[in-house]
Amino acid sequence: MRTIMLLICVFFASIVHAQLPVGETHREVPHPPAAERDSAHRPMLRVTIWYPAAPGSIEKPILIGPEGKPLFDIGMAAPDAPPAPNPRSGKRPVILLSHGFGGTARIMGWFGVAMARAGYVVIAVDHPGNNGLDPMTVPGAVLGWERPGDLRRALEFALADSQIGSHIDSTRIGIAGFSLGGFTALVGAGARADLPRLRRFCAAHPLDGVCRPQIEFPISPAQRAAFENDPANTELIGNAGADHSIPHVRAVFAMAPAVVQGLTPESLRHVAVPVSIILGGSDDVAPPQTNGVLAARLIPHAQLKIIAGAGHYNFLANCAPGADLPICAGGASQEDVHAAAIGAALRLFRQHLAVVERRSGGGLPALRSRRAPAAIDPHHQPIKVSTI
Repeated sequence: MRTIMLLICVFFASIVHAQLPVGETHREVPHPPAAERDSAHRPMLRVTIWYPAAPGSIEKPILIGPEGKPLFDIGMAAPDAPPAPNPRSGKRPVILLSHGFGGTARIMGWFGVAMARAGYVVIAVDHPGNNGLDPMTVPGAVLGWERPGDLRRALEFALADSQIGSHIDSTRIGIAGFSLGGFTALVGAGARADLPRLRRFCAAHPLDGVCRPQIEFPISPAQRAAFENDPANTELIGNAGADHSIPHVRAVFAMAPAVVQGLTPESLRHVAVPVSIILGGSDDVAPPQTNGVLAARLIPHAQLKIIAGAGHYNFLANCAPGADLPICAGGASQEDVHAAAIGAALRLFRQHLAVVERRSGGGLPALRSRRAPAAIDPHHQPIKVSTI
């Protein structure tokens, strides 16, 4: 009888959890490193947080674009709603989310809202000088290795925030990112940037998608070289290969990762946390073989999912009906791509951002065991590939 009652309680608890609304809140955070990249040299960082909200919170549509003629439909969230308590431990695992080149936190809201609906606190930023709300800058385009610092600062702020901080478990952190955000996620997990390597690759492969001028901000190779070779930027450029990892990261989810040629192969071989990569088989912006597939081959035991027919921009928010944008034309179904990405991310994070367990003898909590990094064969890494 006791077992039956326990199962009934678990069943109804799961229903309540599944029905929790999602909250969305925005902040501006002091962040001095942002001034080097921001067009107005503002030392500030915009942060967006999605989280499980208290029962009864009223969700509203999240739309991007002119009123009455939206371009993107992000989903539903309750503005500034009070957070729901975690019924088990009082704190929730956190996912740091990085947008792509010229994107925004909200353009990845489809992913953030889905993760929050599954019980995670999701912290995203608008990367200074490289987002769709502000004028883009050459420093914002070049200094990609500074992006993990944006996520780290946003996490520090959220932990100290009077509304959100008490709900975050700072020992259970995942990173997710799209495109250049995928690069950000890998660097945040310990990969090291290598600007000379990227230069050599692009000199040999100028037509590769990551080497061509990007539609969001088409700087030329000459503009890039002028910034990189300017003596005033020596310290910034010299910081590229430093350790920009974020403490306590336990898993990485990369969607159509880009600029993988700008990472050292050796550092990818030594990424010691589980990594799952999903990408489109028809991606010509971050071509799979020189980006996501390469990363999966180098990172020990990485999981790789390839979506046949999907392109790069299928990982952005759903295009609103009637949106007349080139990135909304053709390609695979965004709904299908989003569903595949959400499913793969939840499998990764549920396994590796495990809930704290109690030792059988009582006392302090112990984390679920993590696998030790495998011995690394520098010439070959097994890769698990699934195609859908």
